[in-house]
Amino acid sequence: MNYKETTEYLFNSTPVFEHVGASAYKEGLSNTIALDEHFGNPHRQFKTIHVAGTNGKGSVSHTLAAILQSAGMRVGLYTSPHLIDFRERIRINGTPISEQYVIDFVEQERSFFEPLHPSFFELTTAMAFKYFAEQHVDIAIIEVGLGGRLDCTNIITPLLSIITNISFDHTQFLGNTLAKIAGEKAGIIKNNVPVIIGEYNADTRPVFEQKANELSAPIHFAADEQLIKDYHTTDDGKMYYFTNDYGEITGQLGGQCQQLNAATILCAINELKNIGFNISEDAVKRGFTNVADLTCLMGRWQRLQINPLVICDTGHNVAGWQLLSKQIKQQKCHTRRIVFGMVDDKDLEHVMNMLPVDAQYYWTQASTHRAIPVEKIESEGIKRNLKGVRFANVEQAYKAALTDAATDDFIFIGGSSYIVADLLTFLKK
Repeated sequence: MNYKETTEYLFNSTPVFEHVGASAYKEGLSNTIALDEHFGNPHRQFKTIHVAGTNGKGSVSHTLAAILQSAGMRVGLYTSPHLIDFRERIRINGTPISEQYVIDFVEQERSFFEPLHPSFFELTTAMAFKYFAEQHVDIAIIEVGLGGRLDCTNIITPLLSIITNISFDHTQFLGNTLAKIAGEKAGIIKNNVPVIIGEYNADTRPVFEQKANELSAPIHFAADEQLIKDYHTTDDGKMYYFTNDYGEITGQLGGQCQQLNAATILCAINELKNIGFNISEDAVKRGFTNVADLTCLMGRWQRLQINPLVICDTGHNVAGWQLLSKQIKQQKCHTRRIVFGMVDDKDLEHVMNMLPVDAQYYWTQASTHRAIPVEKIESEGIKRNLKGVRFANVEQAYKAALTDAATDDFIFIGGSSYIVADLLTFLKK
C-alpha cells in the first residue's frame, strides 16, 4: 500500500471517533496495554508531559513543545485531531512522522493488531509511542484524546500532568456535571507527580484537590499564581503579555482564550524548572512567539489573509464560543461575514445563541458523516433572526464570503474543527 491507501485503511478499518462519533469510543485500556506490550513498552523509554482538559489542550501542548524545542531538546508531540494530514498527530521538533514509517507500521504489524480490533486512536497512540522511543526523543508532550481516566494515553507516568480546564463536552462519556467530568480528567493525576490546573471553579477544584491528596501529587492552580500582570491583543492579531517571571512576551496565538492558556503554560514551565529542567527566559519567549512556526500548529485564531481580514478557529463547544463570540463581536470592521457549521455531538442551540446578530452568515456543513445538515443549521439561524444563505460545502461558502467581502470586512470560518479542516484542505490545493 502507498501512503494514501494506508491512511484510508486506518480510517476505514478501525473505528474513528472523528468520523463516526460515539461508536468509536472504547472504554478501558486492554487493547492499549496489549499493543504496548507487543512493542516492548515503548512509553517507558522517554520522559513525558501529559495534557488533559476540555479546551486549550492543543495550544498548551504545542506551546510547551515550542518552548522545550527552543531550550535545545528533542521534543515529541502527540495531538489530535489532525486538520489536513494524519501525520500532524505525531511530530518531533515540528517535523511530522514520515509517510514511510506509517506505511511500514501498518504493513508489518497488522497481523498482530487486526485480531484486537483496536480503535483508530488506540492504534495511533501505539504508533506514536513506538516512534518516539525509536527516535530517542528527550521528552514527549502527550495530549489526551478524550477524558483522561480511561484514555489510552493514560498508561504513561509523566513528569508533569496538566489539566487546562473543565466544561461541558462529550457528556455522554464523561458525565453530565462539571464535577463528574473533572473526575474523569483527574484520572491522569499520578502518584507523587506534580499537576497543574489551569482553570477551576467551585465544582471542580475540590475534585482535583481530593485526587491529588490521595496520590500525594503536588498541585498548583495556575489561576491563583498571578503569573500574568496584564495582556492585550496587538494590531497584527497576536497576544502581548506582561509577566512576573519572564518580562514582556509576545504570543503568536491570538485568540482571547490564549491568556488563560498562557498562565497554565508559565505555571508548567516554572514547575519543570523546579524539577531540574534548564529552560531560559529566552527559550520561553521564543516558544511563545514562534509556536505555530516551530510546531506547525493551525486553526487557533489563524489569520489567513488581510484586506479583508480572514480568520479561522477550531473552537467548537460552548466554553470555546463564549470567548470566540466576544472576540468576533469586538472585531473592528464594516461587515462581519461568518462561515459556520457544527457536528452532531455539540450543543448547537447554545452556541448559536451566542452568534452575533449583526453578521452575514454562510451556513454550511463539513465533509464528515457527523456534520449537522446545513438545512438544520439554516433553520436554527432563521429562528434567531440571523441573516444567511446555505451552501453545500465549506469551499463554496468560503468562496461566496470572499466574493461578497469588501476590503474592510471581517470573515470568520468555524463552528467545528472539521469546518476548519475542510477550509485548510481546500486552501492547500
